[in-house]
Order: sequence, then structure tokens, then C-alpha cells
Amino acid sequence: MSPEAQRARLKALLGNWSDSRPAPILHPGTQIVGRGYLHEEFHLDLGTGARVPASFVRPPEPGRFPAILYCHAHGNRYDIGRRELIEGRAALLSPPYAEALTRAGFAALCLELPCFGERATETESALAKALLWRGETLFGLMLLELAGGLDHLASRDDVDPSRIGAFGISMGATLAFWLAALDPRIRAVAHLLCLADLATLIAGGGHDLHGIYMTVPGLTREFRTGEIAGLVAPRPQFAAVGTNDPLTPPAAVAIVQRDVERCYRAQSAPDRWRIQISDGIGHVETPAMREAVLA
Repeated sequence: MSPEAQRARLKALLGNWSDSRPAPILHPGTQIVGRGYLHEEFHLDLGTGARVPASFVRPPEPGRFPAILYCHAHGNRYDIGRRELIEGRAALLSPPYAEALTRAGFAALCLELPCFGERATETESALAKALLWRGETLFGLMLLELAGGLDHLASRDDVDPSRIGAFGISMGATLAFWLAALDPRIRAVAHLLCLADLATLIAGGGHDLHGIYMTVPGLTREFRTGEIAGLVAPRPQFAAVGTNDPLTPPAAVAIVQRDVERCYRAQSAPDRWRIQISDGIGHVETPAMREAVLA
């Protein structure tokens, strides 16, 4: 199956993906200057039936910046959501990525995903079940909204649309490499602590550590995780995992690594794929991971 056919099949499995999205409607909010960067809070109407809260940061000086679509994590902390970009979380190092990215010359956008932060009025379980009964998925809804966030980034006067990347940790990691696999506008992707072969996780019982949001019916019959991440090729991709992280057991990582390497070799781009495996590290970011992400 060609990469184009694989993308089409993944979109079909999600149940609610659409390539014909309405243009995002911006509802302006507040602009905050401080911490050494410009910080905007606003809402986006992405055609999914909700006004999606969003946080955007960029260096304070005028310019057209490379940008990162920042996908926030889960961690059973429904109260954090998009605040992760500005304030960080326990699994991440200090300073938060808003400061680290803008200091490095990047803009960044983080959307409040369904069931988190201001949108925690509906539980993950209730929304996921309702969508599954309709033949849709919560994971698909999250990806669809992130694609709308990408549309917004590409339309901004202060963003270079040819230089947009994606980043995330944990749930955000999975969303980041899936979105990069589905949307070639993501020119590079870095993700931490969530790259593992799902069938191997299921065999070992580790799959139940993931939330129900990640349920895509029929996925493991048709795709391995590494084949999905491999659709990013030949664009640059960096992944980092820890050997003591129950979400990335070595056996599950080895299968992914083999599959992704094969995909990058097939695209004559083996040097654009890199994985950092940290011995004895659990579900946390390390200084070496942060350095590699920014590089």
C-alpha cells in the first residue's frame, strides 16, 4: 500500500477526519507581554461544534517565525490542558516549553483539547463512548482540531507557514506523530515518552495505562505503530523513550524502531529519523531529551 493509500485508510479508521475543513474563525482574547515573550489567549471556531481555547506564544520582536504546534499531555490531569505550554507539568523540565521555544526563536500554539482545562465539562469516558457509538473517535476529534490549529498557524502573519513543526509528550506525543503522518505541512516532529507497538502493549497488559481517548477500532488489524510514525518519512522525526516507562517497554519500542527505520530507508532518508532510548528512565523528560528536542 502506498503512503497516500495508508493515510487515506488511517483517516477512515478515525471515523471523523475531514480534509475539507472550514477556515478557522478567530475570536480575539487577551495579549500578555511578560516572561520575555509575547503571549496571546483566544478562542478558535474550528467547525467541530466548540469554541476551542488556545494559547499562542512567540518572541517579542516583530517577525515571521518558525512555529510549533504543541500537543498537550494527559496524565489524568484534566485541569492542566493548554496551560502545560505556559506553566509546564511534573513530567517536564523547567523552564516550560513556552519560554524554551520562544528563547530559541520559535512561535508555538497549544489548543485546549476536548475534556481538558476549560473543556473539562464533559468527561473523557462519556465523550469517547458517545463518539464511538456514532462511528467516530475521540482521538479523531482531537486530531481534527489540531489540524484546524495547524490551519490557523499557517494563516498567521507572524508565522512562516513553510516551517511548522509539531511536539508533544505522552498523549501529546501520539497526537504529534499521528498528525505529522497525516498532514505533510508538519515539516518536522519531536515527541517524548509514548512510542510503542500497541499489539505488544496489549500482549503485556500495558495498553490499559492509556486513556479511552486513544481507542481507534480496528487499528491493530491494519497498522503497527511504527508504520504510522513511518509515514512521517522523509521529514525529520525525533523520538525519546525511557526503558523504565511502562508505556514504552523495550520489546514494544524495538518493533516500532524497526518499522520506522524501514520506512525512512525506503524514502532514502535514514539520517532524518532519530530515537533516544534512556536506560533506567521512566515517564519523565530528561535534560538530554530537552536538548535533543530543541536541536
